[in-house]
Amino acid sequence: MALFENRYKTHDLGLLILRVGIGIMFTIHGYPKLVGGPEVWEKIGGTMKIVGISFAPTVWGLIAAIAEAVGGQLLAIGLFFRLACALLLGTMIMATIQHVRSGDDFQVYSHALEAAFLFLGLLFSGPGRYSLDQLLFPPPRRLY
Repeated sequence: MALFENRYKTHDLGLLILRVGIGIMFTIHGYPKLVGGPEVWEKIGGTMKIVGISFAPTVWGLIAAIAEAVGGQLLAIGLFFRLACALLLGTMIMATIQHVRSGDDFQVYSHALEAAFLFLGLLFSGPGRYSLDQLLFPPPRRLY
């Protein structure tokens, strides 16, 4: 039955669709934070106090905004893919912690938690064949 056939040969296409879709969404989601300026960055970076980091909230907020806006673009094109996933994973973990600590309902923090699991999985799976990482940094040929 065609529904149960092994389709692993299309996993690179699946990764491409996932990367582009999620990358565009995070770019759109992060752009207002990036252009929001120091006031917005300080508010976002203030979340770090929850884990005991109280210095430079503006810098932490800027890093989070860059992770979402620029990281989303890097994710979509598959360039510096694992770095982008790691930064996005950290941002989503902090967003989840912030929502849980403030007593928000699961419906509120589930998006950040789901995105954290997504970026963790992508961190392990890699960008796939159809990415700039694959083009610019091809893996070494195996001799066996």
